[in-house]
Amino acid sequence: MFTHVMIGSNDLALSRRFYDATFAALGASPGKTDERGRLIYAHDGGRLMITTPIDGKPATAANGGTIGIAAASPDQVRAWHAAGTAHGGTAIETPPTERPNGSVVAYLRDPDGNKLTARTRATR
Repeated sequence: MFTHVMIGSNDLALSRRFYDATFAALGASPGKTDERGRLIYAHDGGRLMITTPIDGKPATAANGGTIGIAAASPDQVRAWHAAGTAHGGTAIETPPTERPNGSVVAYLRDPDGNKLTARTRATR
């Protein structure tokens, strides 16, 4: 259904440190910068792009929005959460935890306030 998710950032260097670290914890490669200066992360068919807003106004986080990131294992969820908090992210909601459906879930806000979750697939 989707080709990519694009989010805004007010500090692309800080975003690069955060996303390079969190995606490395999931086994993904560091981001690449395209000719327009946007950061691009591609892994397992998904794509996240990060840019400064083209209208010149400050980037703001979506109120009520969450970007879900697939993790292969509970250990990857925990590593993603640890890498994020060590690289400018903020832990929110519960710590990495198992849900009733068997998935393991963690939540962070990136340095610009975007809400992210890493999770394993449900097992029951």
